[in-house]
Amino acid sequence: MFINSVEQCQWIRQKIETPGIMRFTPREKRTLLARLVRSTRFEDFLARKWSSEKRFGLEGCEVLIPALKMIIDKSSEAGVDSIIMGMPHRGRLNVLANVVRKDLDQIFCQFDPKLEAADEGSGDVKYHLGMYHERINRETDKNITLSLMANPSHLEAVDPVVQGKTKAEQFYRGDTKGKKVMSILMHGDAAFAGQGVVYETFHLSELPSYTTHGTIHVVVNNQVCYRRFGHNEMDEPMFTQPLMYKQIRKQEYVLKKYSDRLIAEGVVTLQEFEEEIAKYDKICEEAYTSSKDEKILHIRHWLDSPWPGFFTAEGEPKSMSCPPTGLDEGTLRHIGAIASSVPVEDFAIHPGVSRILRGRADMIRKRSVDWALGEYMAFGSLLRDGIHVRLSGQDVERGTFSHRHHVLHDQEVDKRFCVPMNHLWENQAPYTVCNSSLSEYGVLGFELGFAMASPNALVCWEAQFGDFHNTAQCIIDQFICSGQAKWVRNNGIVLLLPHGMEGMGPEHSSARPERFLQMSKDDPDRYPGFTGDFEVQQLYDCNWIVVNCSTPANYFHVLRRQILLPFRKPLIILTPKSLLRHPDARSSFDEMTTGTKFQRVLPDNGPASQNPEQVKRVIFCTGKVYYELAKERKQQNLESEVAIIRLEQISPFPFDLVKAEVVKYGNTELVWCQEEHKNMGYYDYVRPRFLTVLDNERPIWYVGRDPAAAPATGNKFTHLAELKRFTDAAFNLKSFEGVRF
Repeated sequence: MFINSVEQCQWIRQKIETPGIMRFTPREKRTLLARLVRSTRFEDFLARKWSSEKRFGLEGCEVLIPALKMIIDKSSEAGVDSIIMGMPHRGRLNVLANVVRKDLDQIFCQFDPKLEAADEGSGDVKYHLGMYHERINRETDKNITLSLMANPSHLEAVDPVVQGKTKAEQFYRGDTKGKKVMSILMHGDAAFAGQGVVYETFHLSELPSYTTHGTIHVVVNNQVCYRRFGHNEMDEPMFTQPLMYKQIRKQEYVLKKYSDRLIAEGVVTLQEFEEEIAKYDKICEEAYTSSKDEKILHIRHWLDSPWPGFFTAEGEPKSMSCPPTGLDEGTLRHIGAIASSVPVEDFAIHPGVSRILRGRADMIRKRSVDWALGEYMAFGSLLRDGIHVRLSGQDVERGTFSHRHHVLHDQEVDKRFCVPMNHLWENQAPYTVCNSSLSEYGVLGFELGFAMASPNALVCWEAQFGDFHNTAQCIIDQFICSGQAKWVRNNGIVLLLPHGMEGMGPEHSSARPERFLQMSKDDPDRYPGFTGDFEVQQLYDCNWIVVNCSTPANYFHVLRRQILLPFRKPLIILTPKSLLRHPDARSSFDEMTTGTKFQRVLPDNGPASQNPEQVKRVIFCTGKVYYELAKERKQQNLESEVAIIRLEQISPFPFDLVKAEVVKYGNTELVWCQEEHKNMGYYDYVRPRFLTVLDNERPIWYVGRDPAAAPATGNKFTHLAELKRFTDAAFNLKSFEGVRF
């Protein structure tokens, strides 16, 4: 055994490897038999009623159900009252029916091909669905809450999600030792050995802000158990394993073996055994009859993470509006004062950090903020309102670019540190900022799970560089992008992805915005016909929000909007690198005070906007490239002839505000300019939507880098030459003369 502790090894030897150690009382044997009856007869019932349906049954490992139920019994006995579970598809319906105690008619109606789906999303196959249920544990007579997490076919992907949700429940309940909330993960033996996310999840187990104080892992070992029907019921395992499956087909069911043994021992009679079978068969038949009364499939009946009180009883938002996100100036100054000081006495900070704090104090005096200060004010104000803020990722405490410094370290005393954000208000919510392990897949899954536990938390995961999210693509594609559509599961997780072409090579430049935009579900060819609050309605209809803020004030507002919205959507923020210290990338308090809010589009506010009829070209752009365009425009003295408009929210596309800008400038030539290559970035997303605004009557021209395979060049000279080429084109007012649309 690869365990360093001799004491732990001895415990395993004594409790598991000692012959005859597992001795059950007659009552326990009868309970075990009854549970085995339910496990076996459930699969038999499904096989009889839907013989040609794929269901990933438990045949060959029916003992999993009694094992899980005994784990839950013992955990309840020890004081645990909430258990979060994750598992693959094999045996899931049986676990839902006989462990979580999902109503059987709700399971059976999932097999009816004639039932219409409720208008709640696209749904998922039955053996991926989850469930949340509070009930009395019959063995202990105590309340217990069981949550089986929904998950995709991607084996083991749910592991870190379960751990994150478990950690969140422990955190909110003050369960610092994991005595009340625990997790159970079930695995197949091959996936347990072969899937790397298993080990990324294990790697989190001893980190302070990630540990769940232990997990029970149940490995369904196909060398001990077996699959009676191969991979699924439609499979023919004899194709590839003829000799093994000849032996398997000779095997007696474990229920037959165990019942014969108990009858021989006199623990039960044959009549009692047959009555137990008949009783459960009757339950199944009655549920089957009842399931025929169902007319509509409701996905929300399978919700694994409900938020009591946040939505209406029907699961709808309580309003469809969002209040302004600005703050009074006194609050801004108070947060700024803490952000620029050390709230602990006799604490020696590094001279470099001291210089940063002095710089912050100077900005506060001048009523301005940079990116780090804007973030500080967003987080701090939410903490005042009782919203827990959690920021997780590699090196987030200091910030990859040494700009954040949310944890101060005493330079004289080892391991003495201070988190000023937790000294803002007397009764504030706690702020958690934690450096993660060197993992993206596992950590992003963990934070997603953490965000599931409560809508009243801002949970942020920051990639060290934006493109590092691609090793967590499974979590992004299968959970974040489509989780609400498949499982009616709202989630407000925030992804902070540093992005920008700055000559640093192909691996540290692009956060791959094109991937998020491709998976955004708004229709490019239809102008939305919303009534009421266009912005909020559009956000409610989307699957996630993608923004690229060009000012600290807008970053501040979008973080606060994330919590003030009456629903939750994932938020993807393309965050800056060089703009963190750019002298022009500052915001005034006036852009953040009471009554202000997030600007989805930032119009031109210079000479061009004052005389729109004299403008010869309107450039639309997003993010850092605005500052390069503004600099070039000024150098060429074109500030009256060229307007530059910034899309701060890219998806869902701000049709209404873009239309207003297009109308303002009449038939002026329109250009989309981006620093990313043409086959990347935003162009393929924004172009058809601009054409919809323009009724397909005139073009929006492209200016930017040419198509490429890699996101950026590795050569600094080439990078600067590309930049000069496209900025020159952006302000060459004859670039598109004679070019046909």
